[in-house]
Amino acid sequence: MKAIVYTDYGAPNVLQLKEMPKPRPGENEILVKINATTVNYGEITARNFSNISPGDFNMPRPFWLAARVAFGLRKPKNGILGSEFSGEIEAVGKDVRRFIVGDEVFGYRGEQMGAYAEYLATPANDIVAVKPTNLSYEEAASLPYGALMALNLLRKAALQQGERILIIGASGGIGSFAVQLAKEAFGAEVTGVSSQAKVEYVQSLGADNVIDYSQDGAMHGGEQYDLILDILGRRSFTQSQRMLTPSGRHVFASFKAGALMQMLRTSVFSSKKAICALASPTVDDLLKIKGFVETGKLRPVVDRTFPLEKSDQAHKYYESGQACGKVVITV
Repeated sequence: MKAIVYTDYGAPNVLQLKEMPKPRPGENEILVKINATTVNYGEITARNFSNISPGDFNMPRPFWLAARVAFGLRKPKNGILGSEFSGEIEAVGKDVRRFIVGDEVFGYRGEQMGAYAEYLATPANDIVAVKPTNLSYEEAASLPYGALMALNLLRKAALQQGERILIIGASGGIGSFAVQLAKEAFGAEVTGVSSQAKVEYVQSLGADNVIDYSQDGAMHGGEQYDLILDILGRRSFTQSQRMLTPSGRHVFASFKAGALMQMLRTSVFSSKKAICALASPTVDDLLKIKGFVETGKLRPVVDRTFPLEKSDQAHKYYESGQACGKVVITV
């Protein structure tokens, strides 16, 4: 089979198209003929990890060390990227009961990756499900990562119907789904924060209001929110306190040690809370996401597609910051 392989860390040109052995499914595995996969922050990080210092990493130093060990200390441990996928099941192991040959599926591999290839063998009880009937393969592949993370974060933040939420990073892979879920599934009033170039995109996702962060004073308008969802951890709890209602929460999806200290302090001494949230998605969450899509509460947006052999170009485009929606690789 053809696969995109990287044997060294570095720029997009480390991604090379090679012939690899076609995997065979184990007793409780499915063999998926991949139709589409995507580029996410995780793929960029894994590809270039030797050049990411603990200070550059968006989590505390112990997380950086764990990631470095998982990805490979000197060279990539898993040479095939791709955490999201969609495709058709070509074969199933003898113990598989959830799926049959011919099922059209989508799923999330997390740090295991492996979807930049024509075929993928994955456990049948992993985060994989029959894809939504109203989506193409490209759209289905662009769902799992961002939608699963957004659903987990909003749930951990205990977002309630009618609350006001500010989403910092609303145009990104997680934020774009958080806007939709907060509005349509949780019934909140949503304000998104993005660059000026992506204001219209965030509006198209259903945000009630959009703030252009480049405007002086844009985040100092006196508005208050029940929940601030900070995708990249760009603001400290100290900066956001005055923007929170008396029982408001500032949820960090990415955080450093300082945010952890703020979480400990506010858990005891303040009615306003700092929360450092780690998402732990499950297959049941993926099925919920599927239901939201099929009932019109959630939709993926594909910005651009690239063929497998141009995965390096897909990575370059993602890193340019131009994309409004997902960057998809077709197989």
